[in-house]
This record gives sequence, C-alpha cells and structure tokens, in this order.
Amino acid sequence: MVLAMRLTTKGRYAVTAMLDLALHAQRGPVSLADISERQGISLSYLEQLFAKLRRGNLVSSVRGPGGGYQLSREMEGIQVAQVIDAVNESVDATKCQGLGDCHAGDTCLTHHLWCDLSQQIHEFLSGISLSDLVTRREVQEVAQRQDLRRCNSNGRTQRLDKIETSAVE
Repeated sequence: MVLAMRLTTKGRYAVTAMLDLALHAQRGPVSLADISERQGISLSYLEQLFAKLRRGNLVSSVRGPGGGYQLSREMEGIQVAQVIDAVNESVDATKCQGLGDCHAGDTCLTHHLWCDLSQQIHEFLSGISLSDLVTRREVQEVAQRQDLRRCNSNGRTQRLDKIETSAVE
C-alpha cells in the first residue's frame, strides 16, 4: 500500500505566501501582486487565502499607496500549523480524510495509526515558526534568486540587498 500524504495546494500556497511575506516584511507592507509574481500563485487565489489569514489574525492589511499586507505579530509567534489551520486545511495521512469509513464504510485496521501520524505531523508543524524558516540558508538562497529574477525581468539589473540579513536581524 502506498501512503498518500495530503497537504492540499491551499495549505502549501498559504505557507509559501506567508513565508514570502515574512521574508519581505522589513520593507513594509507587501502587495499580493508582488507575492503572486514571485511565487507563481494567482492573484485571485492569494486574495482568497489572505482573507482567511486575516480572519485568523495572522496578517493585517494596510490600505492606500504603498499598502499591502503585513504580519499581525512577530514571525517567531506564527507557526506553520497555524497558517494551515487558518485556511481550513489539514495534513491528513488517512485514506478516508479522517472519517473512519475507510473499509467498506467502517474503520479499517490501520485507521488510528494514520490518524496518529496526522496528529504527529500537525505537532511537528506547530513547532516550526516563520522565523525558523526565514533563518534557513536554503530558504534565503531561494528568496534571493526569486528577487533577482524579478528584478532582472523588470528591465532593471541592480542587485537587491540580501533580504535574509534584515529579515533575521
């Protein structure tokens, strides 16, 4: 049996967008259009996600020129599991989406094992903050590459300051 671990696109995109926001937070509010361009997530999808993230008190919006979104609290206080929960998603290792109807409408022999695994994954993600991700060297390298690509695609060739340095300080 192949175990199909499910973290939906919605959950993945929400975490990706929140990490992008955390990486660029030191520059002030971040527009969804900028996140969309850097991460390849449609603007309309980001709008839906950020409405849920705002209701979950993870982000706040700033209106007007130079407006956008900012984290509602320090990135150390925002856990990956909170982001996934805020968009009403879960990490599910069961075949039945946790319903317990996995074996001819009844609970299968391994149902509780997979439920326990799902809980362990949630607990693991509860122990990882946006700050933990921002400080990872490989995350910083990817973010810098994305910023350089965006800068070059806009017809500019100047090099952006390293976002990771100010994001970590």
